[in-house]
Amino acid sequence: MPSPNQTNTNSLPFLLTGIPGLEDLHIWFSIPFCFMYIMTLLGNTMILLAVRLDKSLHEPMYYFISMLAVIDLIFSTAVVPKLLGVFWLGSREIVFEACFIQMFFIHTFTAVESGVLLAMSFDRYIAICNPLRYSTILTSSRTIQIGLLSLARGAAVMTPLMCLLTSLPYCESRVIPHSYCEHMAVVKLACADPSVSDLYSIIVATLLVGTDSVFITISYGMILRSVLRLPSQEARLKALSTCGSHICIILLFYIGGLLSMYLQMFSFGLAPHIQVLVADFYLTVPPMLNPFIYGIKVKQIRRGIFRLLEKLAGLMFSHAYKGRRDAQRARRSP
Repeated sequence: MPSPNQTNTNSLPFLLTGIPGLEDLHIWFSIPFCFMYIMTLLGNTMILLAVRLDKSLHEPMYYFISMLAVIDLIFSTAVVPKLLGVFWLGSREIVFEACFIQMFFIHTFTAVESGVLLAMSFDRYIAICNPLRYSTILTSSRTIQIGLLSLARGAAVMTPLMCLLTSLPYCESRVIPHSYCEHMAVVKLACADPSVSDLYSIIVATLLVGTDSVFITISYGMILRSVLRLPSQEARLKALSTCGSHICIILLFYIGGLLSMYLQMFSFGLAPHIQVLVADFYLTVPPMLNPFIYGIKVKQIRRGIFRLLEKLAGLMFSHAYKGRRDAQRARRSP
């Protein structure tokens, strides 16, 4: 017989707390999150436009960077607009289906990003260790296939988890002590035993992150061995510099992800708002920083962005000049 606080229809909405214990400061927290979201949109859009419009960037490495830009845009858009709605408007309610759709996007594209980072390490391995065969091994079509395979893998492993979670009965007290539908915070509201979904999520996370990180480590181990065999120090530094931005993104993704995950699983005596803020920053800071890391580290991306900005400035100048000339003609005409 169901308990009094259990509902048989999963039709009731969830309520997002925001940052527990700091609700009075929501308006102030909204400022950095809004700024980061705007910078994320601008930075990643600039990367996509630069790669799209500059034919010299139509190479596998830059296609992978474009994939990361798309993932970052999806990450931020899945979380920040609703988060700002909670902070600004007190719009705490999120319908049952929307909550799990948000969760699906977050987890799926976390897995997709891990796959793309693995593909990028393979790209760097081929470029440095076997450069003569680079253009034959990594063609544009094969790069797109790798991206689609990463997307299919992420969706395939996360769909069963969503089915398990949505099939659980949830209690009538549906307050999520978080600013988005974080997996572990939502599962705690279930009125049934979630051990199957917990076991599945742990196995999937361990296999995905563990396998990808092991292969990335192996790739960079082989890259380092090849680089150390180069005859001159200049050649070694040049080869390693091409990997610098990728290594920064990898560390930001995996270290930040592990920190966020373990703080959700084990509180370590930390206040709830610390756990929530770490999870929020993990989903908002890397998407903002990634375009700047590539813009600073990758010379070709930087040049492509500058050329794009020059074109935009030229278009704006020509449009303004044309408007001024038309206005002058209008004043001269009787």
